Amino acid sequence: MAGWAYLPRFIDKIRLSEAGQLHEDYQPNYLHKGFDAKWLETVGMGPEEFVEFVKSSATDGQICDWVRENVEADDSTKELFNDAVLNYGSDETNTDLRERLAMRKEEAGMGDRDDIQCFVDFIDADEGRI
Repeated sequence: MAGWAYLPRFIDKIRLSEAGQLHEDYQPNYLHKGFDAKWLETVGMGPEEFVEFVKSSATDGQICDWVRENVEADDSTKELFNDAVLNYGSDETNTDLRERLAMRKEEAGMGDRDDIQCFVDFIDADEGRI
């Protein structure tokens, strides 16, 4: 969406939170940590501004257009961000992160899933997409 791999998920999280339906597992990181905070930091925006805009927008298309018009980030910045998100936890040299991914897989009963190689894979598996 507008060149940002994480944006559709972030918008969904905002809408779920506003409806009081954001799963409790996601609430500790919501807006101020993790990929949410990293996206906001990367685009130079505060969480309140973006949440208010999402709340006032009827469609994803409106949000996409607004992001294209109001977020100043070149293709290189988007590419670096997307790569960081989509591969978070896959770097074999980052043993701390690999151990955290393994722990999360075990806790979720997916310790034997070799197809889960990063946190995006884990989220997709946890939410039943893979």
